[in-house]
Amino acid sequence: MKDLFFFDSMLTPKIITVVYWLMLLAALVSGVGTMFNSYGGGFFAGAGILIAGAVGARIWCELLIVLFKIHENLKKIADRNDTSEL
Repeated sequence: MKDLFFFDSMLTPKIITVVYWLMLLAALVSGVGTMFNSYGGGFFAGAGILIAGAVGARIWCELLIVLFKIHENLKKIADRNDTSEL
């Protein structure tokens, strides 16, 4: 708990996983809804929404995770340099 209150560990990477699954669920519901909607769209539009939604959600979440991985690696480098100077 102390790590969260003093920002020693990041909470957002854990949340990104939940957001990813919610985005996949939204893409699934939107795609299936478009496939069987009688007002237009059709099967191929729904399949496109499913594929593009899943790929887009994955890419967006991976980009966010990369930012946090960069932060972790920079923190390791900074900690290593701080201890070597003493």
